Amino acid sequence: MRRRLGRAAVASGMAAASTLGLVGCGALLPGGHARRVTPPPPPPTGYSSSPSYEPSYSPSPTPEETYDPDGRSDARGNNCRYDQSARRLEYSVSVTNPSLTKTFTYEMAVNWMKARPADGTAFGLHQRSIVVRPGQTETYTATYSYTNTSTRELWFQCEIRRARKSEL
Repeated sequence: MRRRLGRAAVASGMAAASTLGLVGCGALLPGGHARRVTPPPPPPTGYSSSPSYEPSYSPSPTPEETYDPDGRSDARGNNCRYDQSARRLEYSVSVTNPSLTKTFTYEMAVNWMKARPADGTAFGLHQRSIVVRPGQTETYTATYSYTNTSTRELWFQCEIRRARKSEL
């Protein structure tokens, strides 16, 4: 019975202390002993717990877009072939405009060159002008009519000789 009274007294003391705003100044420990709880010391003079500066961001100006008038790096070719039934040389060409803001005209020239022996002889030349909008790719097939009258195999290679680029 004695223990019950002690616990009841501690509980009523804590309730009274909390209503008086005394909680935090001391805490009652089991057995009715009080212990003083001290707050942490204040920070040293001249220091603050919050940052003394505000980080800021200022974007750098966007550089003016430039371009190389030699647009061969924008052009890709594949499927270099001779169409026997149509009697023509063919080459598939794709031109991609890397600019996101400017439209370009490409003056294209495709050559079919003799490959064996590679003596600098051109079998044919195809020229075309195409317009490519910003970020777009245009694809076309370059062709050159050629009749192979030789009984030997025809050895040739395709090359994008020119892709002159100008702003539209």
